[in-house]
Amino acid sequence: MAGNKIHSAKKRRFINNTIVHVILGILAVIWVFPIVWVILTSFRAEKGSYVSTFFPQSFTLDNYAKLFTDTTILNFPQMFMNTLFIAICSCILATFYVLAVSYCLSRLRFKMRKPYMNMAMILGLFPGFMSMVAVYFILKALGMTEGNLIKLALILVYSGGAALSFQIAKGFFDTIPTAVDEAAILDGCTRWQIFTKITLPLSKPIVIYTVLTSFMSPWLDFIFAKVICRANADQYTIAIGLWRMLEKEYIDSWYTSFAAGAVLISVPIAALFLYMQRYYVDGLSGAVKG
Repeated sequence: MAGNKIHSAKKRRFINNTIVHVILGILAVIWVFPIVWVILTSFRAEKGSYVSTFFPQSFTLDNYAKLFTDTTILNFPQMFMNTLFIAICSCILATFYVLAVSYCLSRLRFKMRKPYMNMAMILGLFPGFMSMVAVYFILKALGMTEGNLIKLALILVYSGGAALSFQIAKGFFDTIPTAVDEAAILDGCTRWQIFTKITLPLSKPIVIYTVLTSFMSPWLDFIFAKVICRANADQYTIAIGLWRMLEKEYIDSWYTSFAAGAVLISVPIAALFLYMQRYYVDGLSGAVKG
């Protein structure tokens, strides 16, 4: 009797596991399908946006070469460097803002602490592009919507409101025992020394998460970049360039190069993640040991 129950339980477990794995396999195929399609299209030799087959009939590297050689209409290298510069500067500023504000709200007690957190939570319920028109006219009044100042304007836009996204980092800092800070204060450390030499080394996972999200936002943004750049083609970011490749007058000749560009813009994000992943793992193991 007991043997039948055990056999029946194993059978049910096998059936449940099979169903779960089949569902996960289907979801994985659905998730990977667009990525495979973009990669295959980036190597497709047939031009145009409409083809009769899913798999390319012939392959070429000309689509990638065209991005860096044909700069008469769309200057992809310049767009790439514009976006890289904006993303790096925004990432540095936004990471510092988020971590500093999160630490202050986690460790310090001051008069407007709770009202600020409530205000940030309420503002976080609204999408950022709702303030787009107001932000644009403020930047225009300051003369930052023309020339090279557009880069500075975008950096300020992407990093200016970063401190409102403190909730995740604050939650992580809350898990670090306050006894660590108290011991450091007794040893003569200042708050800045505690933050930079004790708290941040213990918080590598959240630092990596903040760096990645702070870099990806300006790297992938289209709405604010399009509004602020407008017709200044020399200040365009990658998102605007890829969008223009799909416009009516360019789509037939730039469609496969659009796919190549989509593959290339994933390289910096993937490289950044792979480089910082080891610090993320080290941080988790250090936190467990601590």
